[in-house]
Amino acid sequence: MVRKKGDWLAAKVGDELVMMSARNSDYIGLSEVGARIWELIDTPSDVATICARLQQEYDVTADVCRAEVEAFLNELVKHEAIALDPPPVA
Repeated sequence: MVRKKGDWLAAKVGDELVMMSARNSDYIGLSEVGARIWELIDTPSDVATICARLQQEYDVTADVCRAEVEAFLNELVKHEAIALDPPPVA
């Protein structure tokens, strides 16, 4: 599961999203697609659900979408903006 964490403030600037964490003294600018992913994880979600939604909204193949979303999410983890929780054990 992907969930937001920290004290990140976000503001839309055109098609982009500008984010800032006072605690981490960190700043991130997100593209239109990055901003959409941030919006999609307002409710914790899994990568497959995020990719399925993006594929409905953008012209992208499943493989490319998955690779790029995972790379993007890993960057957000480095900035401590999100947490990637392991899936629950069935």
